[in-house]
Amino acid sequence: MTVDRYIRVFAGLFILVSLALGIEGSPLFVSRWALAFTTFVGANLLQSGFTNVCPLAFFLKKLGVSETAASCAR
Repeated sequence: MTVDRYIRVFAGLFILVSLALGIEGSPLFVSRWALAFTTFVGANLLQSGFTNVCPLAFFLKKLGVSETAASCAR
């Protein structure tokens, strides 16, 4: 997987988990404050769309994750 795909997977996973922990009807409900994490992830995605700066991308690149996918087409 590429950096962009990892970012999408992490963002989606974190949003779904924080919603499950923050919505009162959920069997995993902990606190409404868990929704603050959803806000943080959304704000980070918004700012990275405008600035092209993403902290997760920085760490993934340091870990050696590829920025481009190898093409299967010949």
